[in-house]
Amino acid sequence: MTDKKIIGNMGEIAAARHLREKGYAILSANYQTKLGEIDIVARDGDKLCFIEVKTRSTGAMLPPAAAVDSAKRANIKKAAAAYIARTGLKEERRFDIIEVIADGNGVMSVNHIENAF
Repeated sequence: MTDKKIIGNMGEIAAARHLREKGYAILSANYQTKLGEIDIVARDGDKLCFIEVKTRSTGAMLPPAAAVDSAKRANIKKAAAAYIARTGLKEERRFDIIEVIADGNGVMSVNHIENAF
């Protein structure tokens, strides 16, 4: 496994922990379809949240959320539609981004952007 993949996995673990601490219920992680992947599907009260997690090391030029461009957003929305069709869940939808910044010592800071797109 590459360092980039390891850091990404650590970021997703930190994001899931952050969501649980905020009272979210994690419904699925790394949900994959032919149309795309959703890092985390969670319920926040009466909202169904589709969450993209972006992890970067300190010193990155751009914030992690900048990597979620219009093409990535479209793929996430298609994957979310597939998830809803499969599960039949009818809650109001929300698309969030969680930015995770990892320093060289494994410390993670988490920034949750609700209604990111």
